[in-house]
Amino acid sequence: MASNPTANTAAPGRDLKAALKEAGFAAFVTLGLCIPIIAWGTRQNMDNVLVLDPRWDAVAWAVGIVFLGRFLVALRKQGRQEGKAAIRILPHGTIAFFQRHSRVFSLFGLGFLVTFPAIAIGLAGWGGALKWIDNFGVQILIYVMLGWGLNIVVGLAGLLDLGYVAFYAVGAYSYALLAKNFGLSFWLLLPLAGILAAFWGMLLGFPVLRLRGDYLAIVTLAFGEIIRLVLVNWTEFSNGYAGISGIPRPTFFGIPFTAADNGFAAVFGLEFTPLYRTIFLYYLILCLALLTAFVTLRLRRLPVGRAWEALREDEIACRSLGINTTNTKLTAFSMGAMFGGFAGAFFSARQGFISPESFVFMESAVILAIVVLGGMGSLWGCAIAAIAMIGGTELLRELEWMKTGISLFGLQIPGLGNDFDPTKYRMLIFGFAMVVIMIWKPRGLISTREPTAFLKEKKKISADMVQEGHG
Repeated sequence: MASNPTANTAAPGRDLKAALKEAGFAAFVTLGLCIPIIAWGTRQNMDNVLVLDPRWDAVAWAVGIVFLGRFLVALRKQGRQEGKAAIRILPHGTIAFFQRHSRVFSLFGLGFLVTFPAIAIGLAGWGGALKWIDNFGVQILIYVMLGWGLNIVVGLAGLLDLGYVAFYAVGAYSYALLAKNFGLSFWLLLPLAGILAAFWGMLLGFPVLRLRGDYLAIVTLAFGEIIRLVLVNWTEFSNGYAGISGIPRPTFFGIPFTAADNGFAAVFGLEFTPLYRTIFLYYLILCLALLTAFVTLRLRRLPVGRAWEALREDEIACRSLGINTTNTKLTAFSMGAMFGGFAGAFFSARQGFISPESFVFMESAVILAIVVLGGMGSLWGCAIAAIAMIGGTELLRELEWMKTGISLFGLQIPGLGNDFDPTKYRMLIFGFAMVVIMIWKPRGLISTREPTAFLKEKKKISADMVQEGHG
């Protein structure tokens, strides 16, 4: 039978027209939303009068980004319907390749983390390396550790926890109060903060033993807010919004990082610089994060870890197999809370000042987003998501060229004006990135996992074979 060449050549045109129509409608809706929100900025002049400044360039950027993004999504959707991808963000099999060689990439990543301070000093010098080691290295590793701790509760046990920041706060305030009032050392209070946080995790676990899904999320959210409100209102205990300052810093085996004669630099005959303390804190949080990953991997291979996975997949079937779901939930909450307490104690020692404003619900949302976007149950996915989210937010502070413009191949590309601050739009960019990830990889960056128990042959389980909402 002869084919109709007219139909074959017309089909791609109709697909392109439909994609353009869909993108144009999305851009039109964006324009309508931007007019009352972005089109005008407010400021006060010298006479204390409110003045409206037009910002149509920002509106044009928003409309253009939405149009292009919706156009690519429409083409990708058409490719899926035809059985082939019209638009690929990564080449086919890229993530599978990384998973097959995960051990090699793990060793490479570990080597990079160990040498990161030396690399930062070599590239930015002793003065510029402080910002990169502290804002990027230490800050990202804190959220990697928090993500791995919450991954035990959400990723392995399948218990949706929206109040994880409460355990973070318990660890921080435990260290701050005990170190300042009783003069105890950091190395003694670090495990004690984890134990106290684990105790509170068990207290949270008891009331929610019969809850699951949305109800469990509401109770954990309320628990996190209760802890924050207690810290705000119990001023005799936590000093309220004023916070706790003058928290003792950790020392290097009793040697403080000060400019005194008994300080770290003087003892080792070095010139004093605050970079030594930052490097010490970097390696400290790196060891804590690696300890979290090591314990998580070991627990997954133990009966308790397999019980977590069984609970995540089907609680009713888990009970029918004789697994004690009460102990399983309590161990998941307590273990996850313990690592949150470790991270809180480190945060308190690093900052030297804490207040309830550091432990708002947004922190829990960010940590949960790291676990979900990375792929629940995946340590690699959590680490990549933390680097993208936290590192991306810090990187916005370095985008000064977006104000004045940038020269590319001799062509001057104008910026968005001196009044444009990229950090003000970090939540907008963060939300846009989450939408892109959910469209591209609905189950997270690493959406497959290996079972800890297998019969004869070890095989990876695709996310498509797991229940919706559990994988």
